[in-house]
Amino acid sequence: MTARTPDAAALLAAVKFDENGLVPAIAQQYDSGEVLMVAWMTAEAIEETLKTGRVCYWSRSRQSLWRKGETSNQVQHLKEALIDCDGDTLLLKVDQDGVACHTGRRSCFYRRADADGLTEVAAVEIDPKSLYGA
Repeated sequence: MTARTPDAAALLAAVKFDENGLVPAIAQQYDSGEVLMVAWMTAEAIEETLKTGRVCYWSRSRQSLWRKGETSNQVQHLKEALIDCDGDTLLLKVDQDGVACHTGRRSCFYRRADADGLTEVAAVEIDPKSLYGA
């Protein structure tokens, strides 16, 4: 994170959450610009992320906080939090430990649409079973 902890109240006041209390968050590797993933955050997830410096999301499938790396050890360390002009999307610049995708790839964006359909453009780096168990 930056030298000073971001002001959670100011950020939360600027965020336009959807009807479910969620805002999309794009995770980007801070030094390379690589887009790693997109997930959802609640006010509580934002507050925890800013307080701890470890990125926390909201799992829509589990309906609970999802502390990135809690199970897989593939932690995202927050470097900078930005909000877009409309207040309805966050950009989290992070330092990613290992892979970001549950498929074992560095990025969730590993398929390119082309004339032949979808082509995988990134290989699996870590067996997902070793990250999450069978």
